[in-house]
Amino acid sequence: MKKKPLVRRKNHNKTVNYPKDGATVQAWIIFLAKRLAASGLSFENGLQEPYQEAEYLTAFAFSISLELLDSSPNLRAPVDACARMEAIMEQRIVRRIPAAYITREAFFAGHRFMVDQRVLIPRSLIENIFDAEGGFDAWVMLPENPMFLDLCTGSGCLAIALALAYPNARVHAADDSLQALEVARINVESFGLSDRVTLFEADLFRGVPSVRYDMIVTNPPYVSRTTMASLPEEYRHEPTMALDGGVTGLDFVGRILRQAGDYLTPGGVLICEVGDEGEEQIREIWPDFPGEWIWFHFGGSGVFCLERSLFPENIMI
Repeated sequence: MKKKPLVRRKNHNKTVNYPKDGATVQAWIIFLAKRLAASGLSFENGLQEPYQEAEYLTAFAFSISLELLDSSPNLRAPVDACARMEAIMEQRIVRRIPAAYITREAFFAGHRFMVDQRVLIPRSLIENIFDAEGGFDAWVMLPENPMFLDLCTGSGCLAIALALAYPNARVHAADDSLQALEVARINVESFGLSDRVTLFEADLFRGVPSVRYDMIVTNPPYVSRTTMASLPEEYRHEPTMALDGGVTGLDFVGRILRQAGDYLTPGGVLICEVGDEGEEQIREIWPDFPGEWIWFHFGGSGVFCLERSLFPENIMI
């Protein structure tokens, strides 16, 4: 039997060979994955590789749940599949908009969050602690009703994930961006956590209540100016203030270390993300840094834990 030819349409000044009419959703996923892989995109602030992103964006474009996609491999694409896919490719390939901003959602610690360009796309390395053996309890002895602080909360994903993991906890979440706090409030309310997660407009600790926390977690801006200048275009869609950590990338980290001890209980800890570049700098300029680096299953760290009792008088960064 003679096969029907591929549908050819003009798109982005090039001829695109679309899957034939009546093709399966799987055929469209493969089509998009190839297009993404050949377009020189960055997947670092997305789903990490072309096929996963293609699967996710195709499900979104065709209004299909990922669960249905997994259970129905022979599912047929909608009749307007070409038009829907063109809209996705215009955003992702031509404009280089990250997938999470196209779908207005992101996943963190097993939960779905609303995101848009007012907030950083959730991808904190601290997420790995939720799945690690012992979780956060491996790093701090928490009371029955713990009090947490999430500095630079952004979308609120880390604060909310902590509240869900510790049902007796109260969480304060702070950010210097009113726009970010608007998104965080949407997420807090969607999870029904307004009674346990409280949002504050604060420049790090300035604006945070003068209370003692059992654990402070933070994913502050920590990208150096040199690295900022070379980031892929996808990062340009994210808030600069959520990425830019100053000349060395450690401006905010240094400020946090100078103040966090005053906000921790005697047995409390600070868990702070600084990334690979930040870790390398701290190891170089502060050889006897008192924090402990948290190693993850993939062989990296970029996150340290510092006990209240070990906070030094002199901060070297």
